[in-house]
Amino acid sequence: MQTLNDEARRLLFIEARTHNRFTPEPVPDTLLRQLYDLMKWGPTSANCSPARLVFVKSPEAKAKLAPCMSEGNRDKTLQAPVNVIVGMDMAFYDKLPELFPHNLTAKSWFEGNPEFSASTAMRNSSLQGAYFMLAARGLGLDCGPMSGFNVDAVNAAFFAGTSVKANFICNLGHGDPAGLFPRSPRLAFEQACRIA
Repeated sequence: MQTLNDEARRLLFIEARTHNRFTPEPVPDTLLRQLYDLMKWGPTSANCSPARLVFVKSPEAKAKLAPCMSEGNRDKTLQAPVNVIVGMDMAFYDKLPELFPHNLTAKSWFEGNPEFSASTAMRNSSLQGAYFMLAARGLGLDCGPMSGFNVDAVNAAFFAGTSVKANFICNLGHGDPAGLFPRSPRLAFEQACRIA
């Protein structure tokens, strides 16, 4: 069985930090494509893959996003080279005949069942958002995930007229270590886990 070496574990998990400031080094579009092409392979239930990403880079797009952010997140959002809106397609099941071809009835599990569809979209787009951050770190980028924003305003600004809704936002680029807070503690195994 293959496992990650210590260096990879440190990069992806142990030394991974939420960055609040970024250097001005740009993130090329080719790297964003490479990032997506890694993250898309992470598993989701029935391969539903509901995540839809908007890479906010241009001054015009940032001007639309900034007013949607909470006051504490606005400056760092404007300062980051890229802001990624991790959205979820609430009609993800329309793609199931393509994505889950060995069971062509899968679409019927979700059609007409908005509660089940919504929980599936949220759960699996969150998984894909985590895969996104691991892929970014694996490609030498740093992340600053946030949930402090006005979701209705983001939906109106970026997803109007679509079946996509925002899940969370992640700043992306090359982190400036000067903006890091001291490392916060984590719960011990005995506090967070039980073996049943």
